[in-house]
Amino acid sequence: MDHRKEYERWRREAQDDELLKELRDMTEADIEDAFYRHLSFGTGGLRGTLGAGTNRMNIYVVARASLGLAHYIGEGGSVVIGYDSRLKSDAFARTAACVFAAAGVKAHIWPELLPVPAVSYAVRRLKASAGVMITASHNPAQYNGYKVYGPDGCQITSEAAAEILKEISSLDLFENTCLIAFEQGLRDGSITYIDESVLTAYLQEIQGQSVLYGDEIDRNVAIVYTPLNGAGLKPVTRALRDAGFQNITVVEEQRNPDGHFPTCPYPNPEIREAMELGLKTCARVHADLLLATDPDCDRCGIAVRGTDGAYQLLSGNEAGLLLLDYICAQRSKHGKMPAHPVFVKTIVTMDLAEKIAAHYGVETVNVLTGFKFIGEVIGKLENEEDYICGFEESYGYLTGSYVRDKDGVNAAFMIAEMFAFYKTRGISLAEKLADLYRSYGYCLNTLRTYSFPGSAGMEKMAEIMAAFRRGLETIGGERVLSTEDFSLGLNGLPRSDVLKFRLENGSVVVRPSGTEPKLKTYFSVTADNRQQAERIEKRLAADLEKRF
Repeated sequence: MDHRKEYERWRREAQDDELLKELRDMTEADIEDAFYRHLSFGTGGLRGTLGAGTNRMNIYVVARASLGLAHYIGEGGSVVIGYDSRLKSDAFARTAACVFAAAGVKAHIWPELLPVPAVSYAVRRLKASAGVMITASHNPAQYNGYKVYGPDGCQITSEAAAEILKEISSLDLFENTCLIAFEQGLRDGSITYIDESVLTAYLQEIQGQSVLYGDEIDRNVAIVYTPLNGAGLKPVTRALRDAGFQNITVVEEQRNPDGHFPTCPYPNPEIREAMELGLKTCARVHADLLLATDPDCDRCGIAVRGTDGAYQLLSGNEAGLLLLDYICAQRSKHGKMPAHPVFVKTIVTMDLAEKIAAHYGVETVNVLTGFKFIGEVIGKLENEEDYICGFEESYGYLTGSYVRDKDGVNAAFMIAEMFAFYKTRGISLAEKLADLYRSYGYCLNTLRTYSFPGSAGMEKMAEIMAAFRRGLETIGGERVLSTEDFSLGLNGLPRSDVLKFRLENGSVVVRPSGTEPKLKTYFSVTADNRQQAERIEKRLAADLEKRF
């Protein structure tokens, strides 16, 4: 693409005053980065920084993607649209609805910001052809995105993404897109608001995930919740209160939707800084449990108070291990385990989970990174009721088949129930986790992320992956026993740019992010204790960094 020529065309044809001002103020470096390519569309849809240009998120890029998706769906189809609290999310959602309606695809749009799983649920309930969620998940404020779901409520497959991309690529940003006025669509029925009853039904499905089966718990546990200025406030607090948890304090500074995320530049519950206000609120009100969901409320982070009064953050792996064991134990105790129980995890999620599942006679299915692959497994099961839970290390959990994506509302509900169950019996989650490590062995899993921005960064990541594919004999003094290259389509999984190095004391996974200019490295280390595992992990990471 001739970035200078495309830039000049935008100066002539763009009609958005905010984008025109940005175009006038661009430096030559800005112009190149904004116009050197079209924003990549893949299985995660679109994701990028807000602004003017083909490599940015703006109304023109959203309209082009929506028309391409409309052509893929075909006239007479329908689509569910949702959005979160991010900057421009509501405007992008309306733009998409207007494009779909003009193309003969009925648009069902949520009348308020709601979590990602609400789109997945509504697609299936309304028997829609597809779903669109305007979100950039847990990225910083300058990002937004366009996530696409298939008729099964699962994120689109690689094959579907390729077909949609083909349609999008045939369209011009300014010449092809046609849309109707939003109000006109509401009047003629080509755009409709999704009824509140659909949200109620979704929340009722979450209540149905309880595994208490009549066991008593103290529901007066003190809970602090923060939606991190995102979409979780209404559904999470409603789900908790419907379950009898009334002692809930919401972090006031992070209560209301705000796409600027003024109190947490990185609104990700995986990052301690995002949890700081929640932890301070916990200390002030002497809470037992902290729950935090990211802006689109598909991830959930937690902290628990220890015996010394200090609060301990649990990782996604640790919370997942606890949930898996709790669900399995309760189902086994009450005779509610299905005949062929299945647990699903990603290849970068803690391997210790497989030992817990095996203890209860539960089959483990490993999939590529991305919760859509967990959703696909659910859909392929002969009996969906065999699925008992799934999780990924990046704080994503799902305990039922009512949706096909990770669900922060479900996670908050189940974690609160699990916490109350153990607390009623005098057991803290920290103690229960220590008990699991004693039973199955200690394992440390970490994620380290490295940024490679711009076109040069994309090339650098490709060079790193190519060098690693030529082979590594050792990493950090640990001998590489075998290398798994998932670009070859191993174990029946889709081809993916992922490498896994199996070591004598664990494994290392390396993959470029599918949505950000970042290289992600996952370390899994087995050792006698945490201190020893941390020393090994630092040695492994330091060696890899030297090779970048």
